[in-house]
Amino acid sequence: MTASKEPTTLYDVVIIGAGLSGLQAAHTIQAAGFSYCILEAMDRVGGKTLTVKSCEKGYNDLGAAWVNDTNQREIFKLHQRYGLDGVVQYTCGDDILESGDGVVRKIPYGLPLTGLPQRLLDILRAESSRIDLDDPKEFPGATEVDNMTFRDFCIRKSGSEDAIHIADAISSALLGVDSSEVSALYMLYYFKSGSGIDNLLSDEKDGAQYLRTRQGTQTIARKMADELDQSGIFLGMPVTAIDQTQADGPCLVQTLDGCSFRCRRVIVSIPTNLYQSINFNPPLPHAKQVLSDHTIMGYYSKMIFVFNEPWWRNAGLAGIVDSADGPITFTRDTSVPTDDQWSITCFIVGSRGRTWSKLSERNRYNQVWSQFCRCFGTFVENIPPPANCLEMEWSKEPYFLGAPCPAMPPGLLTTAGSDLAAPYGRVHFIGTETSTVWRGYMEGAIRAGQRGAAEVVTALQEG
Repeated sequence: MTASKEPTTLYDVVIIGAGLSGLQAAHTIQAAGFSYCILEAMDRVGGKTLTVKSCEKGYNDLGAAWVNDTNQREIFKLHQRYGLDGVVQYTCGDDILESGDGVVRKIPYGLPLTGLPQRLLDILRAESSRIDLDDPKEFPGATEVDNMTFRDFCIRKSGSEDAIHIADAISSALLGVDSSEVSALYMLYYFKSGSGIDNLLSDEKDGAQYLRTRQGTQTIARKMADELDQSGIFLGMPVTAIDQTQADGPCLVQTLDGCSFRCRRVIVSIPTNLYQSINFNPPLPHAKQVLSDHTIMGYYSKMIFVFNEPWWRNAGLAGIVDSADGPITFTRDTSVPTDDQWSITCFIVGSRGRTWSKLSERNRYNQVWSQFCRCFGTFVENIPPPANCLEMEWSKEPYFLGAPCPAMPPGLLTTAGSDLAAPYGRVHFIGTETSTVWRGYMEGAIRAGQRGAAEVVTALQEG
């Protein structure tokens, strides 16, 4: 839809961002009978869901990829509503482990943890269970724990410097940040938000990595958009300013190309660290500005190798690599057998990913492929070249600057965290990082959209 430079329509709500959270907000606003429009900076809907065709019949997700059918009820309702097919994560066979000194070995999938890893997991499970998601400041010694890095917390609680490697593996896999960058209290909150650290790290039933979507997760966003008023969806419209200074007049939302939109309420559905890209008038409250200035977006990239056949499955491997050396931190089998789509997705995250990101496109590929062949080649002869290779660096996308969601460094959760989802005047804030449940996931995005839209509907009904 194209927009006029002069605002002629007074909308009840202008929604900024057409990711899952913004689209869900639009659905709730529409169901309540109010008018709205969506302004999206990109030329597509879906936010950090991005599905591309990777072979003749199959698709791969370059962004958010997993759901589950038990404790992620809102996103799974949409999965069912749109008739999408779930693909259970493949976990048969052996995992490959690569140590920091390059030693490669394999172990059976699901082999129970022992020693320090198990002890630290027990500690993190117990500590995070005490978090109150509605008021994390009630956690015993909250301020002290919030001012501590996750790395230091793990060392102190376990009594071992070796805990650093485990802490880094957890924080980089979940948030794309090293354990020295993120608050210990925030990590405990994140574990609790995702129904516990065991579920967050699990590829099995109830786990965060249990089901993928055969048609791709962006299909959910596309189908949500199809059910909305198409005349109210404006793509390629980055918002530059929000003015709510007219006490008895409308809010005015302006875009990069000079278009203006008038409305009674605004819903902002962009990452917190990008609030500073919008000129708010009057300026955001201090706590909101602090959140925008200091939340950190992780480095999270994918390189997907698509093959003509599942040679790793034929060799008794699960397609999983966990590595402490090289750009790849971990891999997963992301195949869809029904579509003869056979692929392994390599995750390049955290500080190792940032270093790798500075290389040329060719050198990035060469480093990942070399490590991939080193790990799998220890157990499989003659690894075939990929039929296709897909790459996505979210940190280089100007309207995201990273993935999966903004995280909090030490000291932020207890000082400004309670203002994360708070409205300011007639402006409301959503997005997965504002959700108390499944923060950072598609489930959190949907729930945040529902919460923010409910705030707006109540305000509009009260006049």
